Amino acid sequence: MEVKEGERIDETGFGTLRIIQHPEEFCYGVDAVILADFAAEIGRAAGRKTGREIKTIMDLGTGSGIVPLILSHKTKVSRLYGIEFQEKSWDRATRTVHLNEMSHRIEILQGDVTEFFQRDSRCWENTMDMVVANPPYVPKGAGIPVQSKARHLARHETAATLSDFVKTAYQLLKPKGHLVMVHRPARLPDLIWEMRTHGIEPKTLRFVHPFLDQAPNILLIHGIKGGGKELKLLPPLPVYESKGVYSSQIREIYEGKKEVELSCTVSDNERE
Repeated sequence: MEVKEGERIDETGFGTLRIIQHPEEFCYGVDAVILADFAAEIGRAAGRKTGREIKTIMDLGTGSGIVPLILSHKTKVSRLYGIEFQEKSWDRATRTVHLNEMSHRIEILQGDVTEFFQRDSRCWENTMDMVVANPPYVPKGAGIPVQSKARHLARHETAATLSDFVKTAYQLLKPKGHLVMVHRPARLPDLIWEMRTHGIEPKTLRFVHPFLDQAPNILLIHGIKGGGKELKLLPPLPVYESKGVYSSQIREIYEGKKEVELSCTVSDNERE
């Protein structure tokens, strides 16, 4: 497998899965890991409740492809897709799929979230059981510009806004399909507004805290296309139990490993 200049191959901590990353451009972090785990649990709960398994998942703005990769380990979903705007990230994610010999389950598509559906609407409309997304956290026009173009695009709403992500998710989802997102608590009003505006009802919410005695800095939200009005708040999820030591909940996400080592412990989205 070709590894280009500046890239490295990292262990993910999930089975034998490995990932190609470029540390100077972008590395995945805790937010992507907890998003994938949350989506897997939502899928299992939906299967128990309805008797219908989640068979197709699309990750909007997949970046390195880490979320589909983790979901391939945590679920039995037959088809996992990722769409990525940045060509270099798309290329790395595609090579990562081949590195792990997962082409039969994972496909990485290149394109803008907004233009992709318009271009291929007949092929993709109402096809996904679930859509997941870790969109840029910083609203368009806000925040401090980042020197690295790749990191700037990952952090800031430039190519697509939050509204674009939610609208595209609605178009892709089957009726009663599931949208699962990770974002910042400060954007919660925007998230609920956009989801309801585009026909997706918020159903499950969980706040993620650096430590339990600190304010949350990440949130996980789940909605259902055409769902009824009832929001369930889950217990808070602490990332650390002490300085440099991950919480038991995070270790459980890593399947009970006593030591958890992320290739990049804090994502670019979390740093802003």
